[in-house]
Amino acid sequence: MKAALLVVLLSFLGAPFQCASDPDPARRMEDTPSEALWNLAERFGDEGHGDARRETLEEIVRSYPSSREGERARQVLSAPASADSTASAEPQTDAPQTDAPQTHAPQPNP
Repeated sequence: MKAALLVVLLSFLGAPFQCASDPDPARRMEDTPSEALWNLAERFGDEGHGDARRETLEEIVRSYPSSREGERARQVLSAPASADSTASAEPQTDAPQTDAPQTHAPQPNP
């Protein structure tokens, strides 16, 4: 019995020591919570859900104020409303959009 215990104890001496270290960001397999919320906010914006995007950004600022995403969310929320708009960047006109070329009626000569 003592011999078996001695063998087990000696096997622990040969085991590698695990040192605490920061994981390499390039090798991480999971997002941090603030990154996951940021990605969700971006998806809401891409899908046109501006209210959900704003609420998610506000949650990032509340829950993770010192994170990189917290700072980015603060910047987005403090930007003017037109810069934060999730609407299309294409100009809106009242005229219907057609693929046909625009033709102008000839002007009569006086």
